Amino acid sequence: MTKPPPAPLTLHGMLHGARETIPLMPGLAAFGMAFGAASVQKGFSFLEAVLSSGLVFAGLAQMVALEGWREHWTPAALLALGLLTMTVNMRHVLMGASMRPWLWSVPAWKVYPSLLLMADNNWAAAMRYHQEGGNDAGYFVGSGLLTWVLWMISTAAGHAIGGGIPDPRAVGIDLVVPAFFVAMLLPNWKGRREAVGWGVAAVVSVAVSFVLAGWWFIVIGALAGAIAGGFTDDER
Repeated sequence: MTKPPPAPLTLHGMLHGARETIPLMPGLAAFGMAFGAASVQKGFSFLEAVLSSGLVFAGLAQMVALEGWREHWTPAALLALGLLTMTVNMRHVLMGASMRPWLWSVPAWKVYPSLLLMADNNWAAAMRYHQEGGNDAGYFVGSGLLTWVLWMISTAAGHAIGGGIPDPRAVGIDLVVPAFFVAMLLPNWKGRREAVGWGVAAVVSVAVSFVLAGWWFIVIGALAGAIAGGFTDDER
């Protein structure tokens, strides 16, 4: 099997990636503002909320952690929260592996720090760019940098505004997260496998949420969708 050509990492590619990610930014900004507003309700200071987004940079995991946040912690509660967020972020293992055939030639000191910028939206955009023949790794880095910066800015804005909202759910902020992920899924539609996998994951996770307390519906729904997709062919 012939190896793909080495991938350059250029400023031009970074600017290209940033430009093409701009259409996704309104949804990301709404998501970040939702996190910032919700963090106020959990007692986060402005600095704590922004640092969380800048250092952790894991939108869905941050939301999940925020739901389980408490004023007084026990070792068992910390362990449970750690396991939950690890489970939510396990998708990054597969996302990173999917980029290996593309980024194999980029030096380790460049590629591994750049993977810290991996988020669902810029990963999806970068993989689509590569599947269409693009090879500049700067595309991934540029889209990731823009995502990271906007995520912090929108968190800050959400925290500033959220302090004046007694109940964020009353104005539909809780709907931002599912709407954002649905909008990201649609461009990656390829055929029946996605329809079956996504459909099974959705149905199972909703059903489990009514049966089991906590966040088990995320784990069980994801596993069910993956298994269903694995047994489905690629007919369109």
